[in-house]
Amino acid sequence: MNIPMKKKALIAVVAAVSVVMPSKADGVFDDASTLLRYYQPANEWVEALPVGNGHMAAMIYGGVDHEELQLNEGTFWGGGPHRNDSPRALEALPRVRQLIFEDKNDEAQRLMDRTFMTGKNGMPFQTLGSLRIDASTPANTVKEYERSLDLRTAVARTTWTDGAGVTFTREVIASLPQRVIAIRMTASQPRQLNFTLRYTSPLPIQRSQKDKALIMTGRSSDHEGVKGVVDMRTETRVRLTDGRQQLTDSTLTVTGATEAIIFVAAATNFVNYHDVSGNPAQRVKAMMQPVQKKPWAQLLSEHTEAYQRYFNRMSLSLKGSPAEVDTMQTDRRVQRFAEGRTDPSLAVLMFNYGRYLLISSSQPGGQAAGLQGLWNRDVVAPWDGKYTININAEMNYWPAEVCNLSEMATPLFDMIRDLSQTGQETARVMYGAKGWVAHHNTDIWRSTGMMDGPAWGAWPMGGAWLTTHLWEHYLYTLDRSFLEQHYAEMRGAAEFLLSFLVKHPKYGWLVTCPSLSPEHGPKGEFAGSTVCAGPTMDNQIVRDAFTQTIAAAEVLGRDKAFADSLRQALAQLPPMQIGRLGQLQEWLEDVDGMDDHHRHVSHVYGLYPSRQITASGTPDLFRACRATLQFRGDDATGWSIGWKLNLWARLLDGDHAYTMIRTLLNLVSSNRSRRGGNAAGRVYPNLFDAHPPFQIDGNFGFTAGVAEMLVQSHEGFIRLLPALPVFWPEGEVRGLRARGGFEVDIKWAKGVLTEATIHSQQGGNCQVMVNGELRTFATEKGGSYQILP
Repeated sequence: MNIPMKKKALIAVVAAVSVVMPSKADGVFDDASTLLRYYQPANEWVEALPVGNGHMAAMIYGGVDHEELQLNEGTFWGGGPHRNDSPRALEALPRVRQLIFEDKNDEAQRLMDRTFMTGKNGMPFQTLGSLRIDASTPANTVKEYERSLDLRTAVARTTWTDGAGVTFTREVIASLPQRVIAIRMTASQPRQLNFTLRYTSPLPIQRSQKDKALIMTGRSSDHEGVKGVVDMRTETRVRLTDGRQQLTDSTLTVTGATEAIIFVAAATNFVNYHDVSGNPAQRVKAMMQPVQKKPWAQLLSEHTEAYQRYFNRMSLSLKGSPAEVDTMQTDRRVQRFAEGRTDPSLAVLMFNYGRYLLISSSQPGGQAAGLQGLWNRDVVAPWDGKYTININAEMNYWPAEVCNLSEMATPLFDMIRDLSQTGQETARVMYGAKGWVAHHNTDIWRSTGMMDGPAWGAWPMGGAWLTTHLWEHYLYTLDRSFLEQHYAEMRGAAEFLLSFLVKHPKYGWLVTCPSLSPEHGPKGEFAGSTVCAGPTMDNQIVRDAFTQTIAAAEVLGRDKAFADSLRQALAQLPPMQIGRLGQLQEWLEDVDGMDDHHRHVSHVYGLYPSRQITASGTPDLFRACRATLQFRGDDATGWSIGWKLNLWARLLDGDHAYTMIRTLLNLVSSNRSRRGGNAAGRVYPNLFDAHPPFQIDGNFGFTAGVAEMLVQSHEGFIRLLPALPVFWPEGEVRGLRARGGFEVDIKWAKGVLTEATIHSQQGGNCQVMVNGELRTFATEKGGSYQILP
């Protein structure tokens, strides 16, 4: 679909229109939709509550006599600068292509295994360790215990009363402006706080004390022959109003205090993917000095103000939850919902949780959110906690634009720029190609070669998919200076594809080869070869990369000759095809199976997140996507359910999208399945998404999917309530964003739109679809326009 570049045609609206004064999307937040609550401490990691500031993160267990804050720092990764390009790949490439075109895919995959792989499959994101708080309160004397995470303020709170009637409170923030973790501990009676702080870690660490700070230092581990070179330093300091503190090299003990504020700061020597010359001690000092004398009220207000600057931009309210859920334990609410009980505000809580997690894990100046966001307890996380860029890393950022959190995508944009540099060498060495390439996985060292074996890694499309986020950001913001800054990345990805495509000897189309449909083959993931030529998803991504680069070149007034070469190639790409079962074909050949329930639904990328397949523009392909999803089924891994939620919303089927919400909000029950395995549940007690194990992309996919049910703008106009389920008859949403520089507020009752307001950030024409009617009206920059059906 070609979207015109002029503001006058970018996006639009339906109904009676009147100008209204702009209003801030402060929203109405209640406990049921913004508070995770529990009445006992966490027994395991997936019950603990996350805080983060895009730099540091902690998982808070809420223990009484033994508390744990498991700590992460965004740049603490295993290994060090390295490359994983295979110099043997280029020589083997012609033979690999020949074998694939001769239908000898198994032999081609075996050859690639010998020549395209280096044994370096990416480095792991690693835990720093934990800060332990050992107190003197016997857990068996506790009453009135509660722990919570307030998504309105980004404050985690634990409170209880002991046998003597003393109430203890712990508040934890990961301060956004100060980049430290701060803990306030209070007792309701004087001098009742007595506790000891200490560090533990699964990695070798050194403990020491200096200048009233308890210090932990260490180095990241070696991995796959790459030496660990990231040095970390964590410091903990305590400020008391009364009482005393005593330090040893391994402990900090507080006795007889009424209030204690604990500051935790961590830093590494990581500067960028090729430089580890930083000074962790100086960095920690720079974070600690400004906060040590600040009153708690000031620390809290500065943190809350910075957080709410993002969180309060939008709000969602769904009516109909019973009053009893306001004080119900969160995991019990999930169980109750899975039993078929009504609780619309639980979906809002999960939606808001995704926004909270994105704000907390991905901040400008930090690293992009990986498979587990910024939270990981292991030395080697599941799948190394890397950036899996054949769906998962992209899914992490699906909510960023539509949920009014554009700045949270800045670390992703930074990573794309880095990859566009490291990927040039990979393109040259492995393919003899121009431009830049990244395969299905990368890490903090910006590796761009193949990883994990050709059955999964022989997919050279990760970089091109990432660049579509650059164009989406432009469509939502119309920020020409942003496009200017990042055009080179878009151009480089398109340039690689242009030089990588080859003519298929049987069909005559230009195809990617070798490649695969992510992690899947016609016979399944583990049966036969996955390696092939021209899978449907590749063709769709190539089409996006080419058309978006052409459009960007037109906006910027440059590269006409290059754009013309892309147009010529576009005309030679394989078309999307409908197979014998009425399904959208996943491969060039019609080999999809009715009993194929694989978690990846890569070939419907064209429906979502792309917009090549739409109800209005390609109705036959639209119906074929529905057939594909029906064959694949609803149940899958957590992140796959999140994708299907978005896909059913794009299919304008709100009730089926709601079925995906019910499928995802199903509690993982067993301890074994919480660490891995294949349990029925797809969400943990702390609402982390379960693959299983934990992957954060399902949380972000859920949030994006709910937004997609309420507002869509990918067809060149705005659809209001395009996929509203019957189970949400009344509600209100404010501050969702639409392409073309618009914000949207909507109210509905009895399942019908009652009022909408469009806020224009850039001016220009706007079109809105309401009740099947499409109207166009002009907007002024900063203007607001009410729509009454």
